[in-house]
Amino acid sequence: MSAIAGFMAARDRCNLSADLARALDVLASYGPDRSGVWSEEGVALGHRLLITTPESEEETQPIASTDGALVLTADARLDNRDDLTTVFGLDAEAKRTASDSELILAAYDRWGEDCPARLLGDFAFALFDRRQRLLFCARDHLGIRPFYYHAGLDRFAFASTIRATLAVPGVPRRLDERRVGDYLVPVLEDKTITFFKDVVRLPPAHQLTVRDGSVRVARYWSLAGVDELRLGSDEAYADAFRELFTETVRTRLRCIHPVGSTLSGGLDSSSITCVARRALAATGRRLETFSAVFPDVPASDERPWIDAVLAENGLASSLIHANRLSPLTDVDRMLEHEGQPFYAPTLFIHWNLYEAARDRGVRVFLDGLDGDTTLWQTPAYLADLLRRGRFRRLWRDTRTLAERLGQPSLSFFLRYALRPLVPLRALRPTPLRAQPDLIAPAFARRVELDDRVRTLLAARGPESRDLRDEHRARLDSGLVPFVLEVAAAAAFGLEPRYPFFDRRLVEFCLALPAEQKLSGGWTRVVLRRALAGVVPDAVRWRPRKSDLSPAFTRGLVSYERNQLDDIVFTDPAVVEPFVDVERLRETWSRCLQSADSDDVLAVWRVATLALWLRRKDVTP
Repeated sequence: MSAIAGFMAARDRCNLSADLARALDVLASYGPDRSGVWSEEGVALGHRLLITTPESEEETQPIASTDGALVLTADARLDNRDDLTTVFGLDAEAKRTASDSELILAAYDRWGEDCPARLLGDFAFALFDRRQRLLFCARDHLGIRPFYYHAGLDRFAFASTIRATLAVPGVPRRLDERRVGDYLVPVLEDKTITFFKDVVRLPPAHQLTVRDGSVRVARYWSLAGVDELRLGSDEAYADAFRELFTETVRTRLRCIHPVGSTLSGGLDSSSITCVARRALAATGRRLETFSAVFPDVPASDERPWIDAVLAENGLASSLIHANRLSPLTDVDRMLEHEGQPFYAPTLFIHWNLYEAARDRGVRVFLDGLDGDTTLWQTPAYLADLLRRGRFRRLWRDTRTLAERLGQPSLSFFLRYALRPLVPLRALRPTPLRAQPDLIAPAFARRVELDDRVRTLLAARGPESRDLRDEHRARLDSGLVPFVLEVAAAAAFGLEPRYPFFDRRLVEFCLALPAEQKLSGGWTRVVLRRALAGVVPDAVRWRPRKSDLSPAFTRGLVSYERNQLDDIVFTDPAVVEPFVDVERLRETWSRCLQSADSDDVLAVWRVATLALWLRRKDVTP
């Protein structure tokens, strides 16, 4: 992915370009092909280009409008190019060659600050309007492209990464302890916070305007207006899903270099891989696939389903033996790249997949990340059956679904059918912090952590709401941008693309009736029906995924004993202000004897935080 950086100073300075050059140096891996700087009168815009699309081959940014009144730097891939070029009246040659950044510039020229809502795709951009003396910035609907900024007294600075934002002179590096608390809980609902008190994130679907030293942030799109879609039959829903999903994959294949894809053997990555394989085969190209296998951790290994997809040919395959890795493998490099701790326990696997993809000449990397959220389904529909007195179907679906998910029928019924109908307090108090609770009580009091967690969780709304409201809340949760902002692919000169986070597909899936998402004990049933003949049946009708927890636990306990002993027992000084060290030691000792996934994740969070704090990237 490409990258952007820039700032708007309260007064002119003679070293604008030199200041911005420091930020662009940090972004070198994001855009290794070309860089550019534009500056005047206290404003500087910079760009790092990764050439992927045909239109980007001759592109140079920042770019200016014909009259010079508008200047833009953008990290963008637009999927509604045909619509935009038609609206703008471009001829056939201009439609073919116009860059995505030129289309964004034209969109602002025509619609002003209403333009982000009219763009479809992944984007983060900053545009200086010289006529109004304002800086206008925006981030895409779902938060695919990151945007960090610092609003100080003498300047507004922004960049695609935290590290680049901090590289602008004058941006402080003060630790935000609230974020430390959020990370240790973990609760990820705050869409603006970072580990640095003076650097924040622009939330997805938001735009930002800087004028006369003031900063105004506004939302330009939401899922609030999506109503239920009604079609005539299961086949009609499947046909509509297949057509739209094929389009979302096709638009993400626009690349002049080899295209790669994760292939885990799960339904999401396999669906993307199989659809992309067909689309590329029609143009004489082959898709590169990258898979992690765990030969000696059977519970985590998905090799049989990976092989089922590969058996149909048309794919190149690279296998990573991830059983030789641990969650802290390459963690120093990952922390250097990310600039802060990351809540991505399996990033060590993707890090190695990305490295393999780079070595194969890939520049665009398709990822089935979190298709569960886009096509979300919940067994809580069982509560609706109970409420309506449909007892026969309730019992049948409870047994079928519990069996496919490997859970006892009675506990499944109590959790998903009965619990949503009973006031939460009648069952038990709401837990504010995950167990084991390793957070130091004094620290929790200092940052008012319990009140903060309660407020953030309350923002999700009541658990007993309508299922569509629950789906909407999950799509709008803070977890989605946090996951997407872990831009590890850029460390290897790759642009990740996520077909399941296409705005059109998200809106369509939210509008689906509940029975198209979960029916007869099958989750994501519309996807399974839609890709008949495309995805092998062995994969299409898998009841559940493999569990990566055993591989994660094995890697941490088996390979990182010495490093974790050092953090937990020998030198825990950097985390002592935040963590109850005695309870941490008890938890780690318990992990060594009988590892529980919650215990292991809690220790991993503390270890990652400790390793980052030891880097001394922050000031008190």
